Amino acid sequence: MRRVAITGLGLVTPIGSGWKRFWDGLLAGTSGIAPVTSFDTSAFPVHLGAEVKGFDPAPHLRRRPPESMGRGAQLAVAAAWMALEDSGAELDRYPRRRVGVSMGTTSGEPLFIERYNDIRKANGLDAVPGDMLPKYPCHTIPANIAIEMDLRGPCLMIPTACAAGNYAIGNAFDLLRSGQADLMLAGGADAFSRITYTGFSQLGAIAPERCQPFDKNRRGMVPGEGAAVLVLEPLDAAQARGATVYAEVLGYGLSCDSHHMTAAHPEGDGAVRAMAMAMTESGVGPEAIDYISAHGTGTPTNDRVESIAVKALFQERAARVPISSIKSMLGHTMGAASAIEAAACALAIHTGMIPPTINYQEPDPDCDLDCVPNQARETHPRVVLNNAYAFGGNNASLCLSATERA
Repeated sequence: MRRVAITGLGLVTPIGSGWKRFWDGLLAGTSGIAPVTSFDTSAFPVHLGAEVKGFDPAPHLRRRPPESMGRGAQLAVAAAWMALEDSGAELDRYPRRRVGVSMGTTSGEPLFIERYNDIRKANGLDAVPGDMLPKYPCHTIPANIAIEMDLRGPCLMIPTACAAGNYAIGNAFDLLRSGQADLMLAGGADAFSRITYTGFSQLGAIAPERCQPFDKNRRGMVPGEGAAVLVLEPLDAAQARGATVYAEVLGYGLSCDSHHMTAAHPEGDGAVRAMAMAMTESGVGPEAIDYISAHGTGTPTNDRVESIAVKALFQERAARVPISSIKSMLGHTMGAASAIEAAACALAIHTGMIPPTINYQEPDPDCDLDCVPNQARETHPRVVLNNAYAFGGNNASLCLSATERA
């Protein structure tokens, strides 16, 4: 089994594109949450969203025009090119059949369903353009990355909702350490959508004023959009070409609550098992974890259950392990969330800083953890855990480390 390194980071997020702007924004506590502008929310009781503003896909596309793909794919392709350029890997030096793509999503390209419904309602079925529907299926997101870069290796989409980014990175990790690929682009992408917004509004899950993970007065999550792509490759190959190694992927854990379609297991059973499996596969124990990137949506139930799971697994150490939620700044970027958070974990290891949970005002006795309130912190973490939990009870935890750790 080969060791696997993260050598490139590409991000398109509500607080900026490119990992440097993204990271500076996180450490400064910058919020990308604002009133929704991409559609009219007057019919909803809530109006906040975390949209990517001012994004122009054209400069990021080299082989295909922007109109040939949906917004989710546009975000993903842009992030993929950023990640590849950041990695310094030259594609011409690799057999294209040994370079692959592994992506995650919640909704794929829902804007095409919205457009279909709008056109059909206004003008009838015959008015729907025939070339629109082939752009909708979620597998078109990694396919567009592969077409843009002429990649001919494994090309997969894992649509396990809000845990999908971690699933996709775990899949790429498996392909690399088993020798089935030489280079992988892995991550997640989702576009802001009326469909998604309507669903979470109907559930009463959207915060009316701000996202406040782990705060006693938290009132919900904020839907968002974005993309993150990480370049993964064998550690020995990365070192041989002198690449920057942001972090090493040690292992991951997957589980299913098998409890409810939208509600987490009340005792955090699946979350505990995913974290424990990730650490077991990585060869580390709870005492080795220096930082946890929380799923941390800001809903009353999620944050309480995640706190229960962390305390069940970490016992007396639970209150001493820093755990923060960057969703307080980015909103919930759906299938992109845990991929963006994985990039943040790699940057925490690389820079020695951990991002804060902003909007934290009043402690909650049910969430009595060190949530890094409001200010970034210099801790030089060596081993970190990235948690992601999704509808359907899908749980995924990813363990990253410094290449040479104590």
